[in-house]
This record gives sequence, C-alpha cells and structure tokens, in this order.
Amino acid sequence: MTQIFDNPAEFADEALDGFVAAYPGHVARVDGGVVRATEVPAGQVALVIGGGSGHYPAFAGLVGPGLAAAAACGNIFASPAAGQVYRVAKAANAGGGVLLSYGNYAGDVLHFGQAQLRLNAEGIETRTVLVTDDIASAPLEQIEKRRGIAGDLTVFKIAGAAAEAGLNLDEVERLAVRTNHRTRSLGVAFGGCTLPGSDAPLFSVPEGQMSLGLGIHGEPGVSEHPMPTASELAGLLVSKLLEDKPEDAGSRVVAIVNGLGTVKYDELFLLFGKIEKLLSAAGLTIVEPECGELVTSLDMSGLSLTLLWLDEELEQYWAAPADTPAFRKGNTAPRARRELAGPEAAASEAAEDTTSAAAAIGQQAAAVLARVRDVVVEYEEELGNLDAIAGDGDHGIGMRRGVDAALEAGQRKAATGASVERVLTAAGEAWSERAGGTSGALWGSAVIAAGLALGNRESYSAGDAAAAVKAFVSAITELGKAEPGDKTMVDALLPFRDTLLGELDGGTSLADALAAAAAAARTAADRTADLRPLKGRARPLAEKSLGHPDPGAVSFGLISERVAQHIKRELTRPEPATSDEATTAGKGVHND
Repeated sequence: MTQIFDNPAEFADEALDGFVAAYPGHVARVDGGVVRATEVPAGQVALVIGGGSGHYPAFAGLVGPGLAAAAACGNIFASPAAGQVYRVAKAANAGGGVLLSYGNYAGDVLHFGQAQLRLNAEGIETRTVLVTDDIASAPLEQIEKRRGIAGDLTVFKIAGAAAEAGLNLDEVERLAVRTNHRTRSLGVAFGGCTLPGSDAPLFSVPEGQMSLGLGIHGEPGVSEHPMPTASELAGLLVSKLLEDKPEDAGSRVVAIVNGLGTVKYDELFLLFGKIEKLLSAAGLTIVEPECGELVTSLDMSGLSLTLLWLDEELEQYWAAPADTPAFRKGNTAPRARRELAGPEAAASEAAEDTTSAAAAIGQQAAAVLARVRDVVVEYEEELGNLDAIAGDGDHGIGMRRGVDAALEAGQRKAATGASVERVLTAAGEAWSERAGGTSGALWGSAVIAAGLALGNRESYSAGDAAAAVKAFVSAITELGKAEPGDKTMVDALLPFRDTLLGELDGGTSLADALAAAAAAARTAADRTADLRPLKGRARPLAEKSLGHPDPGAVSFGLISERVAQHIKRELTRPEPATSDEATTAGKGVHND
C-alpha cells in the first residue's frame, strides 16, 4: 500500500517534483512533465514518451541521452492532458521534429493525438508510434488493438538511440515501428496495487492463485490459474511468447524480466535463470538482457516477460549507450547543462463584448457545473469500484479531479461576467488538463464544444440548448470513435440526445424534455450491464465486465439526472416579486 503522502490528489505532482530534485543533472521540470537537463544537438529528433504516473522508471526515469528527450506525466494511471503533452513536446523540440511514443490506451491516444494535431498545425512535424506488445489483450490478427506494457522500454530505447545517432524523423519512426512489431510481452500478478489514499487494492487474487495477462494500470488479468512453481511460470511465459513470435523472427532476442512493484529482485533473478535456460534450449541467443523494475504498477505484486526479436540494425541501437536516471548502458559523452526558458507567458485573451443574456447563461453554466460536482463527489467511490471490476479503478477519482478543476475555472470566468462560451471553454480546458485519461479528454472536449455552440448571443431558446447537447455528443463520438453497443458512455449519451430532441420536437418544455432524456440515459446506462466492452481498458476483461454497467455510462446518467432536476427548478422558479407585491404577501403571511 502507498503510505507516504500528504494529499493523495497531489501525489503524482509531488512525486515528480521530488524526482527532479533527486536527479537535477538529468532532468528539468516543465509544465506537464520533464525534459533533459542537458543540451540537445540542434536538429535532433525529440522522442517524447509518457503516460500516467505510478510506473517508475517509466516514464520520467527514461529521459536522458540515448533515450527519451522528454516525458509527459499524467496523474496516477491517467494519461497526461493534451495541453501537457503539447507543452512538454514544445520544450523538447530541437528542430528535427517530434516522435510521440506511448502505450496503446484510449486516454493516451486521445490526448497525445490532440497534442500531435496542435504541434503539426504550428509547423512542428510530429509522428506517433504506439506500443502494442501485450499478447493477452488481443489476438495476433488484431495486434493493433493490443496494450503497451513493459515492451515500452524496447521501443523507447531503440527510437531514442536512433535519434541520438542523428537519424531523421522518418528513420526514427521506421525503427520504432519495427521494434514494436518484433516485441511481445506477457504479465502475471499475485496481488493488486493500491492507489494513494485508498484502503484496498484495485483487485485481489484468490489465495493460491495467479492472475494471467494483467495490464499495468491496476487491471486484473484475463484468467486465473493455480500458483505455479518458478519453473512452471517460466515455461508458461516463454511458451506463450514463442507461440506469438513475429513472422520474420530470427534467433537473437532481448529478454526482459520486469518487476511490477513488490516482487523482490532475488525472485526476479531466480525466474530469469530459468527463462534463460528455456530460451537457450529453443535455439535462441539472448542479447544484453534486462532484469529488474522497468515498467511498474505502483505496489503491484507481479511481473512480466518481454522478448524483442532483433535484427542487425535493431541490435546496434539496443546496444547503444544511454544515460538516464533509471536506465544506463555504456558510456555517453558529457553534456553541458541546458538553459531552459521559463514558462511562456499566457496569451492574453481577446476582449469580449459580452451580451447580458450570454453572461446570465454563463452564470447558469457555472451553477450546473456545481451540480455536476455534487454528483461526482457523492458517487466517487462507487464509480471507482465499478471501474475496478474490469478496468483500473480510476474513473471516480478522475472525474473528481476533472470536475473540481472545471468548476473552479468556470466559476472564476463567470464571476467576471464572461459569456457562457468562455465559461464553458475555460471549464472544459481545466477538466481535460486536470483529469487526464479517457474521461478527461472526452468530457473536456465535450464541455468546450457545448460552450462554442452556445456562443455569445443576444437571446437564448430551447433550440440553443438542443444545439449545445448535439455539439456535446458529437465531440465525444467523433473523438472517442465509440459506437452504440461498445459499452461506453456513448450507450447512455445517444439515448439522452435522441430523447431530448424528440421531446422538444413534440412541443415538450425544455425542463420536461431534459427530465425524459435523463431517465432514458439512466435506463440505457443500466442496460450496459448486459454488454461486453469493445473499447478501452475493459475490453480484454469482457467476461468480468458482464453483469456490471459501464462506469462512464453510469456517471453520465447520474449527472444528466441531477442537471435536469436543477434546470427544472430554475425554469419553474417564480419571478421575484415587486416591492409592493412583497409587502402584500408579507402582510398576508402575518395575518395567517
């Protein structure tokens, strides 16, 4: 259990600050992560890696000459926000373009993807290589759907070495893609990990059992098996990976035994010895292996085996020197300390001639955000527990972080008399930035889209509310690519939208239409219990998810219900009485 912290919500940021203080010769802090503290040659490709915190040495520990130029670091098990990735990549860019590389998780894909679009739009050529090494998360014919686990290291190391050697962006990308194609991993767990501040692990493994095929974000394995001996475990891991080897595999491999948090090094060494014998017996030559903690999962009791099938070119870059806080190989030349510019001044916002109607709706939007926060606070633990059944258990805390930031930003804007567009834009940006993860990207983008749809008008009607809902839904469906039946928030979102629009078209008042739409969303969310997940981290654990509704759909249903109740109260509230009416009413009450 993670025990050393002041405030669990600040754990990731404070740990990163301490890491930078411990390794000032290697890394420097920037908004959203870390960059190399030493000079980078002009024109060199910048390999920017990243993901959620809680995986040290990944990701910040792998920043340095011969490896990554920078790492974007999100909250525990949550993707860094798009803005964080963008700022880290800008700080790392040396003029040779940027290669983003990270594990294939929905939140990371969304946030890093948004940052890539923004960087390319500014003329910084940016590419992406996803790591998809986990053989338990999808069959070989669907390799593009696999998760990234400890195979991150092989892709990062070879791409970083290629960049260090002066190769251009095309070549660095090519080598990273080839490395990923030739990398396979499989992990096991003997017990779950515990988030800072929590009093129970995200999952448990029955006594005498082992969970096979786990992820690195607290996801349980895809199946449970009797606890094996070391020899039996080595045989299982080796045989599964050899069955899945790439079609162009040779006989030279990198073998990595990776501890996930609490398995002792002596145990890892013992297991590695047995794996080495099995690989040798299979006719494979092991080249510069690694054994230790390289991609962890907080305090998870577990480990993984990774194999990278080398060719002559990949072997050259795997063997190349590297010097980072957590991974060192060979000798690198001394580097002068880099002079980092301070944070760029925030661009001043253009003046806005806010209409009284837009300001009033902005105030109402801030009030709605307060009701959204009430729901999230009330159900935070329940949503986290629901997410932990087949995911990483962070949905509740992620929503809480996001809505706290959104409410603060929205109220700050509303207090200045800003339009609803600016109130919701500020709230959405803060939600995305603070929450990270899939829900952070989706909710942040959707709130911004609703604000843009409402704009800064002279007057507002139910039709504008419908337009905002349509924009909210479109942002989520276009960004997340989920479809009905995938067991995501979309399964509750679309019934909400369709019911609302149908009721409004039929002449129903906005308050009643919202109530009907919220009821449809709650019903649809409950029905997701019968679905198997086809998107996100829960997909590899489809059977575990059966019988339990999707946490994203549930949270949207609860939020829509509370917002509908709030809007109904506001729309049916009596107009303030005039002074004469108030006096008369007061006399009447007194006489009664």
